Amino acid sequence: MKITELLTKETIKLNLGSSSKGEVISELVTVLDSAGKLNNKEEYEKAVLNREKQSTTGIGDGIAIPHAKTNAVKSPAIAFGRSKAGIDYEALDGQQSHLFFMIAASEGANNTHLEALSKLSSILMKQEVRDQLLQAKTSDEVLSIIDKYDRQDEEEVAPAGNSGKILAVTACPTGIAHTYMAADSLKEKAKEMNVSIKVETNGSGGAKNVLTDAEIEEATAIIVAADKNVEMERFKGKHVIIVPVADGIRKPQELIERALKQDAAIYKGNGEGKKEDRGSERSGFYKHLMNGVSNMLPFVVGGGILIALSFMFGIHASDPNHESYNAFAAALNTIGGGNAFGLMIPVLAGFIALSIADRPGLAPGMVGGFMAAQGGAGFLGGLIAGFLAGYVIVLLKKLLSGLPASLEGIKPVLLYPVLGIFSVGMIMYFVVNKPVSELNLLISDFLGGLGTGNLVLLGLILGGMMAIDMGGPINKAAFTFGIAMIDAGNFAPHAAVMAGGMVPPLGIALATTIFRNKFTKREREAGITCYIMGASFITEGAIPFAASDPARVIPSVVAGSAVAGALAMFFGNGLRAPHGGAFVIPLVEGNPVLYFVAIVIGAIVTAILLGILKKPVNE
Repeated sequence: MKITELLTKETIKLNLGSSSKGEVISELVTVLDSAGKLNNKEEYEKAVLNREKQSTTGIGDGIAIPHAKTNAVKSPAIAFGRSKAGIDYEALDGQQSHLFFMIAASEGANNTHLEALSKLSSILMKQEVRDQLLQAKTSDEVLSIIDKYDRQDEEEVAPAGNSGKILAVTACPTGIAHTYMAADSLKEKAKEMNVSIKVETNGSGGAKNVLTDAEIEEATAIIVAADKNVEMERFKGKHVIIVPVADGIRKPQELIERALKQDAAIYKGNGEGKKEDRGSERSGFYKHLMNGVSNMLPFVVGGGILIALSFMFGIHASDPNHESYNAFAAALNTIGGGNAFGLMIPVLAGFIALSIADRPGLAPGMVGGFMAAQGGAGFLGGLIAGFLAGYVIVLLKKLLSGLPASLEGIKPVLLYPVLGIFSVGMIMYFVVNKPVSELNLLISDFLGGLGTGNLVLLGLILGGMMAIDMGGPINKAAFTFGIAMIDAGNFAPHAAVMAGGMVPPLGIALATTIFRNKFTKREREAGITCYIMGASFITEGAIPFAASDPARVIPSVVAGSAVAGALAMFFGNGLRAPHGGAFVIPLVEGNPVLYFVAIVIGAIVTAILLGILKKPVNE
């Protein structure tokens, strides 16, 4: 398939009116939508913005390639926009971006579509193409330039060079653009340096140009430029450089020189590669914590809502000895509390350990988490167990690395589980559980003894935290604290957390309805969606508005969320269900009507502030 079947005159805009990253994304989404390429404009834009959170698609050299693969796309398409003045797109090289290609791939896109989309990425690596596109005067001229360079991919293996043979693997989360740009960048530089290279691409259409066992055996070193998991065990015993896919695009010479010098650790299998080379965005405390929290969340949400539903039959309806006993309520409480909630802390600890030490960390982590739950150490004990198990396994890998190769096969099935569970179990039993359990009691007593004024202050802080970065680390910290308090039996903090998280999209939606002249037509349309997102406790619905006007939007939503959180505490509300938004308001402890009022007042505060701070727009 030719690229010009996807890039058409209807999807080209030579003079963009945008002045920021958020605006240019919205403008190109509108171009695609006007051309009839999208099923759902808002959902597609949300998918593009979510892709940007993973890493910027401003690849440098004046190019940005925002993209997403989603069922919000009716038919695969490419939109092209140009800004001669340049736009700050947070590019990898820190320079302004001038050429913007937005790639829209549908979930059902066939390989011919995906190959055409990836081929565009390769073409844009050529300086002469970029220069010609900057000077093009008409849409027809743009299409002519692209068509001229739209040819079959060249042979993947560069001519044999005088230096050693280098292999590489490239992969990005969507497998559309960065995967192929990194591959082309490495191949072009290798050709220039007279180095033999072969690059495997792990794109949306599957792995292409797959490295063979014989090639891996002969290789001097392997470069893995990837932002998602790729098959690594095949590289065991080889020098492997592991970096983000962006480095494959921006630093090909540096990577090839390192490979030639074998400047990389030998990959030992089971995740023992030099992971720190990936960069801070792929490792660290926050990554491991979020891996545990995200995998725990389904247990918390499902279990919490089932427990809350059981209380609709009466607060003691699950107790067989109480006069209000109801068998169905007892079943709900047992499934949600005794089972789903019972797995919450073991899953948290297990997946933290898995993130640190790969599969050998899972069993010790889950056992340590189960011991924390049973021993009264609770959520905090589970966190300790997860990190403890992960690093115990990392230590064991190093200690056992000198064993004969004949024993390699028994490490994951015998040595790691036995020694890992024993070590973590003994530390949890004798060192961690008792002091952490006592600390949990102190925290619970402290929160229980807070006066109304202090509770309001806590609600103010938690509510505001939910709105500062809308799904980022601060938001997640507040949410995680709320879950920990639910586990400890204190349900008030999470009521403030959910109220604060619902307000940003609801307040923005209300502002787009009341102060219509302060928002563009596209923003007013997106505001309707924000009503649904806010009611569903999806704080991220406010992100497009915050990205386009952070100086006015962020203070407004933080103020509204803080007010809602403080009022939820002031009204004495508690919440056992950690998610659900408006759908779990009837299950709120205290007065559900007052809880609803707290959220509405918070949304009104945000809407009024936006109405005051934002200036009228001229469309």
